[in-house]
Amino acid sequence: MPIEPPPTRWRFPPVDVADEHGIVAVGGDLEAGTLLAAYRRGLFPMPAGRDGPMAWWSPDPRGVLPLDALHTSRSLRRSTQHFELRVDTVFAEVVEACSDPRRPGGWITDDIRRAYVRLHALGWAHSVETWDDEGLAGGLYGVAIGGLFAGESMFHRRTDASKVALLGLVELLTADADARRLLDVQWATAHLATLGAVDVDRTIYLERLEAALGAPLPGPWR
Repeated sequence: MPIEPPPTRWRFPPVDVADEHGIVAVGGDLEAGTLLAAYRRGLFPMPAGRDGPMAWWSPDPRGVLPLDALHTSRSLRRSTQHFELRVDTVFAEVVEACSDPRRPGGWITDDIRRAYVRLHALGWAHSVETWDDEGLAGGLYGVAIGGLFAGESMFHRRTDASKVALLGLVELLTADADARRLLDVQWATAHLATLGAVDVDRTIYLERLEAALGAPLPGPWR
């Protein structure tokens, strides 16, 4: 079971004060208690610009991936045969790969990387990985609180490796058929939309978040 850290010393403003970009607050820290308090309120951390200060976001609309609507093409289903799925075996390596500064739009700083490794050590942050004969091929990481999985980033070194990891995550989240579960992807980018991600109003997201937080963790993380 996850270990509850000391509570944050910060008080987040209500999400409806977000600016037109979705920023609710700037500053604070990345302690485990602060991160968990943010996710439980519908916020997530990301720098305001590549070299900007840490900001706390609640975009409207919010990107989610309905667990019953993941788009799996025939080629993606074939790709699943080429990878082995693992959970939480090399969490720090997955975050490191996601934080590669050569990636376009990279935003994961050393401080963020260390913060999520600490959160993983407490049992709150998790990775889903795809492996092949050459080693780690791709994966994703995020934060699991009750029935919420807040996806943070994904990467691939081989074609379809991150998509197969996402498929594995969805299968993990749907294993017990609890309809309260919520897969948050922050923004429904064009790439995520091809996989089934959609935009929902912030109000609807917060309602679904409240329900999700009341659900149990998926089996592997209880």
